[in-house]
Amino acid sequence: MSMLSVENLHVYYGSIHAIKGISFEVNEGEIVTLIGANGAGKSTTLNTVAGLLKPKNGSVQFEENSLLGIPVHKIVGKGMALCPEGRRIFLQLTVQENLEMGAYSRPGSEIEASIEEIYQRFPRLKERHKQIAGTLSGGEQQMLAMGRALMSKPKLMMLDEPSMGLAPILVEQIFDIIKELNEAGTTILLVEQNAQMALSVAHRGYVLETGRIVTTGTGAELLEDDAVRKAYLGG
Repeated sequence: MSMLSVENLHVYYGSIHAIKGISFEVNEGEIVTLIGANGAGKSTTLNTVAGLLKPKNGSVQFEENSLLGIPVHKIVGKGMALCPEGRRIFLQLTVQENLEMGAYSRPGSEIEASIEEIYQRFPRLKERHKQIAGTLSGGEQQMLAMGRALMSKPKLMMLDEPSMGLAPILVEQIFDIIKELNEAGTTILLVEQNAQMALSVAHRGYVLETGRIVTTGTGAELLEDDAVRKAYLGG
C-alpha cells in the first residue's frame, strides 16, 4: 500500500524552479532513498512533503489524504516526522529535554514510556540524558535528532543527510539503526549524499538531477547501474 504519494510536484524559490514536476511514492514498510548531487533538490523535496515549503503545483498525499495547506504540527500528528539536515537539535537543552520536545503532539501520559524506548534503542543517550545537547559529539547529536523524531511515534520517518559530517564507523552505526527502525515497522524516506550506503539499505531509490527524477529502480539495481556508479559511486 502506498503510504506517501507525490505527484507532479513543482517548487520555486522566488524565480528559481527548484523542483520540476517530480512524482514518486513510498510504500508501507519500505526504505526509499532520494540520491543526487548537492543542489539536486533532495532536501527541498523533503521539506515540501513535511509542509515547511509550499509547492506551486502538484499533490502530496499521506495515507490517501492531501497534506497541502495543513500546518506542520498537524502533519506530525498524522504520523510523519522529519529528522532535518544538520540535526537542528536544541543545543542549550539537555538530551532528555530535547526528547520531550519531540513529543509535543503526544498525550503527556505516554511520554515517559516513549523516552525509555528511545533510551533502549540509543543507550548512549541514556548515559548522557542530563548533558547539554550542544556538548555531544556529532554522532551523538545525530542519534538525538533521530530519537527526538521518533518521540512522535511516526509511521513515516524522513531522514535528511543523517551521515553528514560523521566518521565512517559512525556512518555504519547510523545506517544499522535505520535498518533496525525499518525492521521494527517504521517506513523510511531517506535523503543521503552517501549514495553507496543509502542504496545498500534501500528497497528502492530515485535519482534526482537539477529538480527532476532521471532514474529509478531497486537499491540493488541502482548500485549496478553504470550511469549511477559513475556519477555517485566513484566507479
